[in-house]
Amino acid sequence: MPPHPKRKHSSGRRDRRRAHDALEGQNLVACSNCGEMRLPHTMCPKCGHYRNREVIDMEAAEKKKK
Repeated sequence: MPPHPKRKHSSGRRDRRRAHDALEGQNLVACSNCGEMRLPHTMCPKCGHYRNREVIDMEAAEKKKK
């Protein structure tokens, strides 16, 4: 049998332990080319631009998928 706690932890102690468990929203920034919201330090999934340069030609990528 595994060990069991000798005393019950108070609700305040339990809640202080859970204080850092809340979910946070993602930090999004607007793309400088198309204005679509994207994650920072990543290329835009809609237009393929990153730091004012076209990294991926999205039209060619869509044709390649088909």
